[in-house]
Amino acid sequence: MSERPEAVTGEQYPEHPPERHRGPVVLRRDRRSEDTTTDQRLLDSRGPSDWVHTDPWRVLRIQAEFVEGFGALAEVPRAVTVFGSARTPRDHPEYELGRKIGAALAGAGFAAITGGGPGAMEAVNRGASEAGGLSIGLGIELPFEQGMNPWVDLGVNFRYFFTRKTMFIKYAQAFICLPGGFGTLDELFEALTLVQTKKVTKFPVVLFGSSYWGGLYEWITGTVLAEGKISEKDAALLHVTDDIDDAVQVVLEAYQAWEDTH
Repeated sequence: MSERPEAVTGEQYPEHPPERHRGPVVLRRDRRSEDTTTDQRLLDSRGPSDWVHTDPWRVLRIQAEFVEGFGALAEVPRAVTVFGSARTPRDHPEYELGRKIGAALAGAGFAAITGGGPGAMEAVNRGASEAGGLSIGLGIELPFEQGMNPWVDLGVNFRYFFTRKTMFIKYAQAFICLPGGFGTLDELFEALTLVQTKKVTKFPVVLFGSSYWGGLYEWITGTVLAEGKISEKDAALLHVTDDIDDAVQVVLEAYQAWEDTH
């Protein structure tokens, strides 16, 4: 049986050749030339009108993507989705933090779900895998190169962001957000909206890193809440911390509360 990357030496990190994903298809080298994505072709109303006439057929592809995702993840045990920047270097303190969070989740009996890419996502997958937990990556077709990181044990690639987002929510009991960019913010506020509107219940959202998230949290409580745009209960959905044990405890308590009602 082949060993996992770095399982023995912990030194040389395996690298991939440049690749792109087109749904479940992996394209490498000279096969990567296509410069649009499935999402872009679906949402962009400009260009030749013949795309309009193919939209009904796209429904079947979208349906197939849901079926594929549900089938692949149906047996996943309790899990936590962790978001963070794909741009986090391996020698950055946030990368090591991601590894520790992945390991802590594995130690608490949770699978770790990420976007499957590099940076903070890779770090969490790596930590979970090294600790003997289930490491899951849900990739997305992008116009720039971003392959599934080698620490993913169970990986699914998606064409459409909305399908992928459903999987992030459906198979997780909590979100942990490491420092990240627009993608992390998008998932953060979508999760908060789903909890606020009771689409999902008992779903804590942990913002890890008070120095990074503190300004956003202060704006939410000092402006959005203060002006009555959200309620105290809505603001309480967010938990800001710098402590891994605290983050895991929040997840455990929410999961126990969820179990008590099911």
